Amino acid sequence: MYFLERFDQSLKRFKSQTANILTLLNLTLGAIALVFILRGQLELSFWFIFLCALFDRFDGMVARKLQIESELGKQLDSLCDLISFGIAPAFLIYQASLHEFGIPGIVFILIYIICGAIRLARFNITEFNGHFSGVPITAAGCLLALSYLTTNLLPNFVFMFLVIILSFLMISTVRVKKR
Repeated sequence: MYFLERFDQSLKRFKSQTANILTLLNLTLGAIALVFILRGQLELSFWFIFLCALFDRFDGMVARKLQIESELGKQLDSLCDLISFGIAPAFLIYQASLHEFGIPGIVFILIYIICGAIRLARFNITEFNGHFSGVPITAAGCLLALSYLTTNLLPNFVFMFLVIILSFLMISTVRVKKR
């Protein structure tokens, strides 16, 4: 009887952390994407960023489905999103294209990362009403990562414009309906 009670408690505890585990998988995949960038394996990094998006989608769905949404989970999700959709895509496009601009290329990715952090912080302190204020960092990060596929087709300055446009869209007041 004792063991069944302990097992039931452990199962409930695991269930309550399922969404956070998925969020941490998102973080892990984002960190792996960064390692691949450091190793010059940009295409692998690209794929890992998109795996991050998959786990980011699942963590929210699981939290709502199991009714285990928490303030900790919300904060953890934002921290992980900054890595997976802020830093990793910025470094990917820097290595693929913007490194050729030197210091200005660094400044542009820093602006992107800072705007992503502001976007996430603003989301965490506002009441969600079905619409996002500004483009979510997940969407911006996926678009930036997706642009990697065109780095051999477009001139490098195009990516500077893309980075700055996505940066300002994240901190804008544009309303985006949640799907």
